[in-house]
Amino acid sequence: MLKILPAAFLSLALAVPPALFSAPALPGIAAAMEAQIAKDEIAGAVTMVLTKDRVLHQASTGLADRATGRAIAPDSVFWIASMSKPITATAVLMLQDEGKLKVTDPVAKYVPEFANLKTPSGQPANLTIVQILTHTSGLGEAKSEDTLKARTLTDLVPAWLAAKMQFEPGSQWKYCQSGINLAGRIVEVVSGRPFDDFLAERLFAPLGMKDTTFYPTAEHRARLAVAYEKNKDTGALAPAKPRAEYGPKERPPQGNGGLYSTPNDYARFCQLLLNRGTFGGKRLLSEQAMGYLAGVQTGGLATGFFQTEEWGRRGLNYGWGLGTCVLKTPHPGLAAMLSPGTFGHGGAWGTQAWIDPVKGVAYLLMVQRSNFRNSDGSPVRLAFQEAAAAALGR
Repeated sequence: MLKILPAAFLSLALAVPPALFSAPALPGIAAAMEAQIAKDEIAGAVTMVLTKDRVLHQASTGLADRATGRAIAPDSVFWIASMSKPITATAVLMLQDEGKLKVTDPVAKYVPEFANLKTPSGQPANLTIVQILTHTSGLGEAKSEDTLKARTLTDLVPAWLAAKMQFEPGSQWKYCQSGINLAGRIVEVVSGRPFDDFLAERLFAPLGMKDTTFYPTAEHRARLAVAYEKNKDTGALAPAKPRAEYGPKERPPQGNGGLYSTPNDYARFCQLLLNRGTFGGKRLLSEQAMGYLAGVQTGGLATGFFQTEEWGRRGLNYGWGLGTCVLKTPHPGLAAMLSPGTFGHGGAWGTQAWIDPVKGVAYLLMVQRSNFRNSDGSPVRLAFQEAAAAALGR
């Protein structure tokens, strides 16, 4: 249960979406981020803690651009990288809700070029949509030079097929960008709409996510949080090089990691998930669809980024839903502060969203720093979760 909160917190009921409010700050979280800024781990951070119908905490700490002194803010624009993946899965599930596809369908039903794909043993691959959205397909990665040449998702199909299959579908887990982008192509085929248009019309508009896009405008770029990287010799932060494959209008709308968003916008998506598919009284996803997003679809496979000795071989502590990582069994560290069934995704430059359906809380961290480590490997992510847990009394 949440602690009893001051009356000011209770005024944040979502008669209108959360981003329209100036939210209070829970004690300790901003200070935790200030400590990370002082250590030169990050330049700035926006942190949010949400329930189904309230913003319990929102704080902006530090700078979006050190060179100009521009402060970071809830409407700062971030490259959210792999936090795009749950959004891609949501698009697929919306089409399933409409009866236009089934996630158990073979990929080749919608992208016929995959009908002849073979596994390492020479058998027909018969990849399913579930497999490409849970990183269990065995599909190889497209070569970076082929990816950079592509102008549409259709252009990427030959590159995906040319990549060597890594294992028999469903037998293992291995993070796969190509599979998620293939799911975006399936959305295009089934809906008859470009993937970016489908998301804008069917998901972002109903949620009021006005600043979420594959293609930031000049106005968005004026609010862009600069990404920083650690100097290997000095440990100081310096601006990181932009990712050439994401952002320009001539690039495909890549659902694996191509989206830009703001804390205000992504908070709305988090509340859609906390509310089991409804937002503002309107249902956008069915309960069945939420089961695919929030529930483990990988059985007893060891999954995730924690399978090595360095991480204590925690692969069995995690499973994967469609486009999401799901915590099955909490373990010492950051996960100890989350409930079994917590799900979400992070991004390469440090963004993170966890949805804890047991506690009814979402935790949103927005920073921009390259070479950011996962979970307990990142002092920033750990500090945020510790401060949030302490503030909520759990």
